[in-house]
Amino acid sequence: MKMLKSLPVWPLAAPLAGWLLLFGSTFNVGGAYQILLVAGLIGSVLAAVYHAEVVAHRIGEPYGTLVLALAVTLIEVALIVSLMLAGGPETTGLARDTVFAAIMIILNGIVGICLLLGAGRHREQTFGLLGVSASLATLAAIAILTLVLPNYTSSAAGPYYNSSQLIFIAVISLVLYGTFVLVQTVRHRDYFLPKEAVGDEEVHATPPTPTVAWVSAGALLVCLGAVVLLAKSLAPALETAIAAMGAPKTLVGIVIAAIVLLPEGLAAVRAARANRLQTSLNLALGSALASIGLTIPAVVVVSLATGLTITLGLDIKSTVLLLLSLMVATLSLGTGRTTVMQGTVHLVIFAVYLFTTIVP
Repeated sequence: MKMLKSLPVWPLAAPLAGWLLLFGSTFNVGGAYQILLVAGLIGSVLAAVYHAEVVAHRIGEPYGTLVLALAVTLIEVALIVSLMLAGGPETTGLARDTVFAAIMIILNGIVGICLLLGAGRHREQTFGLLGVSASLATLAAIAILTLVLPNYTSSAAGPYYNSSQLIFIAVISLVLYGTFVLVQTVRHRDYFLPKEAVGDEEVHATPPTPTVAWVSAGALLVCLGAVVLLAKSLAPALETAIAAMGAPKTLVGIVIAAIVLLPEGLAAVRAARANRLQTSLNLALGSALASIGLTIPAVVVVSLATGLTITLGLDIKSTVLLLLSLMVATLSLGTGRTTVMQGTVHLVIFAVYLFTTIVP
């Protein structure tokens, strides 16, 4: 990304407009106002992408991708927790549906688009195997332990963990994610560093000043707050629309995940098109790990504090798609080189996931 010495107006104005629209929604406005709220949400998301990239460029890789992953995950956690507290028992499966949707969107949708567009533009792209291998191994372990194993434990009937199991699974999720962050940023940071081209202007552009970076960091928080509250404001209309369509409630989780992952997805696609596939995969896989590694412990705390039972185990269809996605990702990202073939395979799996969700 080419950094300017001073920030443009639109990334600062967009979240402010989102907050103003949110304030306006308290005046009992008509249904057409929802369109303005959607516009405010999209503007806040795009502004969040911009500010996260400013901060990322200032602090460098792989810390930059970690900042964006954590920022996006905070949106997801805040949104899920707020909807769970507001919705009560009817939202016991919301965390599971959203986390699973995030994994499928990232592992097949975002990665598939990045591989397809990147290879379509540059024919073949390369990346470091060691960092991607560590990411996939950690993701596979957390995903199976939190979304599949609950179906096969006997302490609680059904796709649930009992209280002690929930605490244990929350702790090991944090341990796995924390270890991954340590490896990514300290012990084996070189595994995640991209091999940049000498002539890449976006990579070698002058970093923003500390003042600009701090302004962007503050603006990023404002953007994230706007995204969370706007998405929460739009949630009832979304649930009503999905019910009117006759679609399953799991579609709500997909929409929530798609909204919160939009900043990450846009940044990853831009990196892939700029022939920086390592950065693109750092963003995508890091976001998937942050999503499940931090969201599950957060909803466990909510469950234990409120007595609300949370459903974690996936059904058989979703389990098959999860295992297929992990297997294909391991194979397609196991050579350090990608072409349009790998991108097409991931996108086909993503299309199957969306279709079987709407037409189970």
